[in-house]
Amino acid sequence: MTALRGRRPLLAAAIAVALAVLVGCSAGDDGQSTSGREYEFTGATPTATVLDEADRAPAPPFDGELLDGSPFESSSLTGDIAVINFWGSWCAPCRVETPEFQAVYSDVDDQGVQFLGIDVKDQRQFAVAFVGSVGATYPSLFDPRGEVALAFRGFPANVVPSTILLDRVGRVAAVYAGAVRGDDLRTAVDLLLEEGPA
Repeated sequence: MTALRGRRPLLAAAIAVALAVLVGCSAGDDGQSTSGREYEFTGATPTATVLDEADRAPAPPFDGELLDGSPFESSSLTGDIAVINFWGSWCAPCRVETPEFQAVYSDVDDQGVQFLGIDVKDQRQFAVAFVGSVGATYPSLFDPRGEVALAFRGFPANVVPSTILLDRVGRVAAVYAGAVRGDDLRTAVDLLLEEGPA
C-alpha cells in the first residue's frame, strides 16, 4: 500500500501532462485544429513540389552548435529560403545525396537560399570526415540526439536522409522523406524563388 501512495503523485502528473497534450491538439468550435499556428507533420510532400502558401505553417525555432563548434540559431534563416537536410555519416543514401545538394547550393547560394545540414545520431569526428569527403561547404548542425527533428512536431525523425524546405517567412513549404535527387530539389527551390521577396 505504501508503494502505491508513493506512485500517486507520479500518476497524477502523468495524467495532467496527457490532458494538456490532448487539449493542445483538440479541435476548436469550428472543427479546425487549434495547433495550426505551428508546423505539425501530417505527411511527406511529393518530390519537386511545394505546399500552397495557404497550407504552410511556421517552423518551430531551434538552435544548437555547428560542426565547427560555433553557435547557430534558426532565426538566422529568416528572410531567406532554407533547405534543411537531415543526414548522418553512417547513412549510405546521404553519400549520394549530399554532393547533389552541394551542387544546387553552389548554384543558388547568392540568390537568398541558405542550406543547413543537421547531422543526427553521429559522432562529431565521423561527421566532419564525411563533410570533407563529399565536399559539402554549407554548414551543418551537430545534433546527435535528434533534438531538431523533435522540434518539428510529428516529423519522422528516424527517416534519414530527409529534407525540409522553408519559405522566406519561415514557414514549412515542403517535407521530403528519404533521399532527394538534385534536379528535384532544384525544381522545388526554383518554385520558392518564383514567389518573390517576403
